[in-house]
Amino acid sequence: MPPRTAKAVRVAAGDLVRVIDVDGGQVGDVFAFAGNGTELTEHHSAAHTRAGIDRLFPAVGESFVTDRRRPILTLVEDTSPGRHDMLIPACDPARYAALGAPGHRSCATNLREALADEGLGFTGPTPQPINVFMRVPVGEDGRLHWLTANSRPGDAVTLRAEMDCVVVVSACPQDLVRISDAGLSPLAIETVHNGGNHS
Repeated sequence: MPPRTAKAVRVAAGDLVRVIDVDGGQVGDVFAFAGNGTELTEHHSAAHTRAGIDRLFPAVGESFVTDRRRPILTLVEDTSPGRHDMLIPACDPARYAALGAPGHRSCATNLREALADEGLGFTGPTPQPINVFMRVPVGEDGRLHWLTANSRPGDAVTLRAEMDCVVVVSACPQDLVRISDAGLSPLAIETVHNGGNHS
């Protein structure tokens, strides 16, 4: 998907979803909603996941859970340096207005547009995303440090769906705070279905 855009895919339990940083240094926001998309009421929850795994981000083999504490995605492979985030909310129009850039593209808007492209409406609050390739470590003083992504060209994270779900990936348009490397670049999303078919 080009920079500043998002894509939604429907996957079945057991399918794999791979998010690929094509050129390196690009942050992506990943959202996951339980079911086939008819209601979009249950979704991945960063807070519930942190409580379930006792860490800021799952290790390979651990699961992300929903706001009903059900596993929705499992991290099965990570070829990147392994620096990701689940503390920072998706960028949204209010964030860019505060930064002096009203009308700027945002992951919150991308989420709704990607779902609409699949014929899915969503009017609820923007869920906390899984921020792949994003580096915001917590210092000893408790302060957050906004560092540039250090993922390399072709680095990828692979997630296994633990239930039927809708996954949305946004190539984050944030270029006012330098979380992505110089310039914005594309991400790719690849699905591998239970039968081994790629799409």
